[in-house]
Amino acid sequence: MLVALLLAVAAILGGSVAPPVRAVRLLQLNLCASGQAACYTGRSIDEAARVIRETRPDVVTLNEICEGDVDTLGAVLAAVHGEPVASGFRAAPDRPSGGPTRCGRNGQAYGIGLVARRPTTAHEVVGGVYPVQDPVDPEERAWLCLLAAVDVCTTHLAGFDAEAALHQCQHLFGVTLPALHRRSGYRPTIVAGDLNLRYDPPNGPDLRDCIPAGYRWLGDGALQHVLATRDLAQPTMRTVDLARSTDHPGLLVTVGLTATA
Repeated sequence: MLVALLLAVAAILGGSVAPPVRAVRLLQLNLCASGQAACYTGRSIDEAARVIRETRPDVVTLNEICEGDVDTLGAVLAAVHGEPVASGFRAAPDRPSGGPTRCGRNGQAYGIGLVARRPTTAHEVVGGVYPVQDPVDPEERAWLCLLAAVDVCTTHLAGFDAEAALHQCQHLFGVTLPALHRRSGYRPTIVAGDLNLRYDPPNGPDLRDCIPAGYRWLGDGALQHVLATRDLAQPTMRTVDLARSTDHPGLLVTVGLTATA
């Protein structure tokens, strides 16, 4: 359980007695669930629920969802593990209206979310909007983190302006996360999401230009990535087939809670 996982990290860092759980299983999903984009199929939330039941992750990071999808998938995760979950949602602001971007399928706020097995230690869900945005796209981009003994964050960066996506990525790793660590104390950190940047592309902005030296990287070979601080063990990853219900595979990542040599 994530509770035990986070307590294990707290024990590693603080010297208390820890349960014998030593890894976090994280499932990253971009579900294209707004009802407006061409990739919308109407099946991705049901498919995500199936995958959560099959893979039994500890935490699920969610991109391109409607606000109610967090509760729907949180209930699935809670049923899988038989315990409460922590969850959060951050709407993508709509620049013309000044309100949230809305899902075409149900009118709910549209954005990013996460659900996780609830930590028993102190925890907090925080989020924000990037100061640099694509000047043409009315949908502004945001970040969201669950802060506990391990910080887990998700984001969906600018989709039509790679330079804006790079600036957002640099702000997340260079400004936002350091500020959170200064405020509450440093914690190992995992970031998962659709960053709309490629790792080592033949041309154009490179994801590597925003990754600090203290992070390890895994990705799907395209635009989704998972980064974990090096005080965690080397992550392992496999892609998860979502039966063409969305335009991205799922990423199932296992991150050890103690660093390896």
